[in-house]
Amino acid sequence: MSRRRTPRLPSWLPIDPYILALLGTVALAALLPASGRAADVAGGASTGAVALLFFLYGARLSTREALDGLRHWRLHVTVLAATFVVFPLLGLAARGLEPALLTPELYSGLLFLCLVPSTIQSSIAFTSMARGNVPAAICAGSFSSLAGIVLTPLLAALLLGGGAGGFSADSLLRIVLQLLVPFLAGQLLRRWVSGFLVRHKKVLGYVDRGSILLVVYTAFSEGMTAGVWHQVTPVRLGALLAVEAVLLAAMLTLTWFGAKRLGFGRADRIAIQFAGSKKSLAAGLPMATVLFGAQASLAVLPLMLFHQMQLMVCAVIAKRRAQDPDRTAPAPRRAPAAPEAPAALRTR
Repeated sequence: MSRRRTPRLPSWLPIDPYILALLGTVALAALLPASGRAADVAGGASTGAVALLFFLYGARLSTREALDGLRHWRLHVTVLAATFVVFPLLGLAARGLEPALLTPELYSGLLFLCLVPSTIQSSIAFTSMARGNVPAAICAGSFSSLAGIVLTPLLAALLLGGGAGGFSADSLLRIVLQLLVPFLAGQLLRRWVSGFLVRHKKVLGYVDRGSILLVVYTAFSEGMTAGVWHQVTPVRLGALLAVEAVLLAAMLTLTWFGAKRLGFGRADRIAIQFAGSKKSLAAGLPMATVLFGAQASLAVLPLMLFHQMQLMVCAVIAKRRAQDPDRTAPAPRRAPAAPEAPAALRTR
């Protein structure tokens, strides 16, 4: 009698376990939202968690290794342009979908998604899988993350206006204190704390991810208390998924064929495609809580959905690129060491 085989998901369909944890946190916030004194405590803890995340990000990101990649400046400029110019332009073009397909809140979240920096580790992983230029992907992801510390909040304030607090002194002060100051402190103290961070990498990985879950719980609790989730119907959610699928397809196409038009080789085009089409969930979530306040729950929904979509689609593309018969050059050697980032960032 043969054993019945347990059905498994296809290897090309990665369901990120962290997304399941995030969804569980959202469900917990829907069933047991923090209110009253508990909401104040959760809000204070969330503020501290955001500062901790960006401190660890600064302490683990090697600026020297990133600067070593400046020799390939055309590639990095191309990735930055895709992340902070082309993506925002596509987001602005989607304004015509409001309010017919997307509510104003969902559109604000979609536009915010377009302003978030690229990922580090998943860009590297897919570039390596597709036999692309891994060192270039490392540097491109690092540059994007560094630039996003400043560019994402400023672009959000410019393009989202009142939805993200505008250019008020209070909103700019929150950005500086909760994002920029901890990041710079981590960079300054990196020489003394990097050894401790490496020795306790596994434990601090749980701290990173737990901090993100706390931020999500606080944001969605505020949304439940304010009643914003009544605005999201199944039809609106389906429309959002369709719009994001078109957005991802457009960016994957533009980065691949645009890089070819600019004269890049196959290995560089792979790095540009994966680094230029990605958005960082772990960087975007804490930024959204600072910029959107009580509206953060709806603002981060498009980013959460896009994150899982990009993992699934890019996994398929990377495997096909690795088997591409028109490959003309061997895969470049892996860089000696990738810049360190918080575990939540490294898996995004």
